[in-house]
Amino acid sequence: MAGMGNEPVIRAMRYAVQGGKRLRGFLALEGARMHGLADAQAASAAAAVEALHAYSLVHDDLPAMDDDDLRRGQPTVHVKWDEATAILAGDALQTLAFELLCDPALGSGDVRIALVQGLAKASGAEGMVLGQALDIAAETAAAPLTLEAIIRLQAGKTGALIGFAAEAGAILAEADRGPLRAYATALGLAFQIADDILDETGDAAKAGKRLQKDAEAGKATFVSLLGLGGARARAAALVDEACDALAPYGDRARLLKDAARFTIARES
Repeated sequence: MAGMGNEPVIRAMRYAVQGGKRLRGFLALEGARMHGLADAQAASAAAAVEALHAYSLVHDDLPAMDDDDLRRGQPTVHVKWDEATAILAGDALQTLAFELLCDPALGSGDVRIALVQGLAKASGAEGMVLGQALDIAAETAAAPLTLEAIIRLQAGKTGALIGFAAEAGAILAEADRGPLRAYATALGLAFQIADDILDETGDAAKAGKRLQKDAEAGKATFVSLLGLGGARARAAALVDEACDALAPYGDRARLLKDAARFTIARES
């Protein structure tokens, strides 16, 4: 976005990508490093997944969706500007993600097409958008969701994009995606359980967003279904599962294992 102008929508895009954990970008970069690739070859893929994630947050915060006024400790985009600017900034960040995946530095045409296809599937009606739709539907459902239904919802809303980010390094290296796919499946679910735990027990100032909204709305969560202790135990077991999936990489996977452990130790 460095060469773009200074219109409100461009400023809103820059604002939306500031801060955060950058976990998805880290997964893309570290997965590539683990396969012996330089950061320069993976940088555009990491930036793409972060742009896509930022778009999803901007739209998720809108009044028609989760109606949040705080994100990463700052006013959400539609609060700082307006709803129209937030919608357009999100749209532009989404399309920027796919533009970034066309970067020749990422590799051959086949590699870039595989990345585009992977991100499209993870973020569309089979992935993140499906999860968001299921989440909205849950708000007016006659009964709270079952554990199985919540796992399906979160596999789309949170897990699909984490999955793409983790697999991106293997796609870039044209290597077997299986171990990273297994890692990401466990990691994505652990991440969401940790979010539910934070929503129940966290500090809003550290989290940078309003907490306990799901409980106030009467929505089922991993904590409400498993209990706090059960949720923590399930998240820890999933982190162990994620780390075990990386066994084929030996010590090269140390940082990805650290990232998995971070997901249940974080405060935001």
